Amino acid sequence: MHPSPIYRQFTRLTIIFSLLCLQACSGPKLEPLAADAEILAFGDSLTYGKGVNSGEDYPAALAELSGRYVINAGVSGETTAQGLIRLGVQLMEHSPDLLILLEGGNDFLRNTPPDVAKANLAKMIELANSYSIPLLLIAVPEKSIFLSPSDIYEELAETYKLVLLNNELTELLKSPKMKSDTIHLNQAGYRALAEAIHLKLIESGAL
Repeated sequence: MHPSPIYRQFTRLTIIFSLLCLQACSGPKLEPLAADAEILAFGDSLTYGKGVNSGEDYPAALAELSGRYVINAGVSGETTAQGLIRLGVQLMEHSPDLLILLEGGNDFLRNTPPDVAKANLAKMIELANSYSIPLLLIAVPEKSIFLSPSDIYEELAETYKLVLLNNELTELLKSPKMKSDTIHLNQAGYRALAEAIHLKLIESGAL
C-alpha cells in the first residue's frame, strides 16, 4: 500500500522543518549568563546613544530586557583603530562576562578601506578571546544608497565562530521612523535594537 499524497507532503514538511531546526541549532552558541553577569556594550555613537537622552540608549534598554548589568562603553565618532586602543583598557577594568561589539560605521563614513576596518575588528575579537570573554558581533551597513551590512562582519563571524546580529541594525537604519538623523537611531530605534540583541542572546543560549 503506497503512502497517501497527504502523508508524503507531511513527511517532506517534517524533514524540511527538521533540517531548518538542525541548521539553527548548529550555529555558534554562548554560555548562559548568570543573574549577576555583566555585559560590556562597546562601540561608537550607536552604542553611546547619540540622538536620545541618557537612559534611552540600547544598552539601557538591554539591561531592562535581560535583567543583567549592561555597561555603556560607547564613544561617539570612534573608528575601529581608536576602538582597538581603548578596548583592552575596558576589558581589564570591567572583566565582563560578555562583550557586544558594534563598530565600523565611522570607518565606512570616512572611506577607510574595508580590509583595514576588518583587520582592526579582528584584533578586537582576538583581544576578547585572549581574556576568554565571549563576544556578540553586530554588523554595520556600508555607506551606499541601498544600505546592506558590510560583508566583513559575516566573514569575521565565520572565521571566529561568533554569534552575529547581521541584518537588524541595517533594517532599522533604513526606516526613517526609527532614526533621529541620517545615521543615528531614535528612542524607538535603540529600543528595537536592544530587543533584537535580547532575542539573539536567547536564541544563542546566553539567556
